[in-house]
Amino acid sequence: MHRLWKKKFMKILSLETSRGSEIDPDEIFLDSSNLPHFDTNQFEGRMEKPLSQRTFLFVSITFLLVGFVFLGKLWALQVTNGDSFGIKSENNSLKHTVIFANRGLVLDRNGEQLAYNGLNPDGDFSLRHYANTEGLSHLVGYIKYPSLDSSGFYYDDKYHGKSGVESSYDEHLSGRNGLKIIEIDALGNLQSESVLDPPKDGKNVKLAVDSKLNEKFFNFIKQTAQDRGFRGGAGAIMDIKTGELLSLTSYPEFSSEILTQGKDKTAINGFIEDKNNPFINRAVSGLYTPGSIIKPFIATGVLEENIINPLKQILSTGSISIPNPYDRTKSSIFKDWKAHGWVDLRHALAVSSDVYFYAVGGGFEDQQGLGISKINDYIKTFGFGFETGIDIEGEVVGNVPNPEWKEKTFEDGNWRLGDTYNSSIGQYGFQITVIQSVRAVASIANGGYLLAPTVRQLEKDEEIEYNKLPFDGDNLQIIREGMRLAVTEGTASGLNIQGLEIAAKTGTAELGVAKNFVNSWSIGYFPYKNPRYAFAVVMESGSSSNTIGATFVIRQLFDWMKINTPQYLE
Repeated sequence: MHRLWKKKFMKILSLETSRGSEIDPDEIFLDSSNLPHFDTNQFEGRMEKPLSQRTFLFVSITFLLVGFVFLGKLWALQVTNGDSFGIKSENNSLKHTVIFANRGLVLDRNGEQLAYNGLNPDGDFSLRHYANTEGLSHLVGYIKYPSLDSSGFYYDDKYHGKSGVESSYDEHLSGRNGLKIIEIDALGNLQSESVLDPPKDGKNVKLAVDSKLNEKFFNFIKQTAQDRGFRGGAGAIMDIKTGELLSLTSYPEFSSEILTQGKDKTAINGFIEDKNNPFINRAVSGLYTPGSIIKPFIATGVLEENIINPLKQILSTGSISIPNPYDRTKSSIFKDWKAHGWVDLRHALAVSSDVYFYAVGGGFEDQQGLGISKINDYIKTFGFGFETGIDIEGEVVGNVPNPEWKEKTFEDGNWRLGDTYNSSIGQYGFQITVIQSVRAVASIANGGYLLAPTVRQLEKDEEIEYNKLPFDGDNLQIIREGMRLAVTEGTASGLNIQGLEIAAKTGTAELGVAKNFVNSWSIGYFPYKNPRYAFAVVMESGSSSNTIGATFVIRQLFDWMKINTPQYLE
């Protein structure tokens, strides 16, 4: 074997030498078995062989077949089915469409749903529904749905709160709509869809109101109005430490459900044509002559200005008279509602003596009066004549009478002593709201803190808005004692309830020149010794001969509360 290899080597060597060239060692050691570190991945030392004819033929046929298949598919797309695919492509359309966010819920303090969402079988957005509970329409309000044009396009893709909490907390409740892209064919069929931006639902609003208590309050106002001929009425109950409203109601009312759905045209027209105007929220938008409920606030000013010693008595024989400014030979007579005899400040509040307040308000004989300028100042200090800042729309400010107002309002704009007398008992040009009244009486109960009323339940550590009134605490205590006497032995004796101490002040405001109609008022707070809540009720424009009114309403509510919600009376 060795000799044979050597013979072959010498033959090659002689052959290369005869060519006149050197021998490359790589041409000698071609066998990979001779390479101890042969790397097959790098093809080191491997001899290259040409493709066989069979392999070349197989590869060529494969490429030809793939080409024919591709050409055939292209022919089908462009020639055979080109027209149909073109029509389909042109008729399919892509468009962006809104994904409606669900509106947040409106809840009462106990978690009861007052406004909530439901399925809409005929639309892209949820329907809004309302609790079947009376007395909430002005508080909760209603909405307007998103709007479509004739081609089915949403030119308005938002819910719009139109009144009440739905309006004032609209942004909070609304959330943010999303966006999706959809493909529609020529027949209007959905081919595909993809969400580009998901919606974000609105946030809930939890109210401080107890809906069951509020409904009872409303029902007592409603029944009294219907039985006794009042045009309407309103009521409020407010936490004297936070300003949260436990109740806020107005009669008559509309239906939030009917106005939101907008389908019952007969009912809607009925609301519009109702002469008692159910669209007015009488608790915040109704203006009323206060009558004698203004006296605690006048009395505060009298004490603050040292106009009279609270123990000094003034005699009420049923009226006082002063010279007539138009005819000095005659007298102008200012009547009390009855002869009360000798009364001091506390008892004047209790029995609501007009003569006492004529004297301390405008002055009479040797008794100095507070005067219209100071009356104006003190009444406004209690918040009358200004917005309270309540967190629902429609609030009005009313009017506190003064010489400037009279000069602008009447042709004979001269302010006279009789105008001061009438202002001292809450008549003449006074116009106030229920929400102003409950806020003002709460400031007497809590020691002089004028709170911002809110229908929303405050968070645990949320800051409370208030103004500290510059009144002496002892003077406010005298006012509180007078209001308690009104319940135990005075005009508010209808609220003298066993097991519940209440402080109150009633008012009967005469309306018009003939004085045939009155507003009936009752304001106060409870419990007397450790106050928690203030209240105000007005019954609007009833017969002056009627002896049943606001005090009857709130008495019925307290009787109901003792059984059903005693937690608020403790």
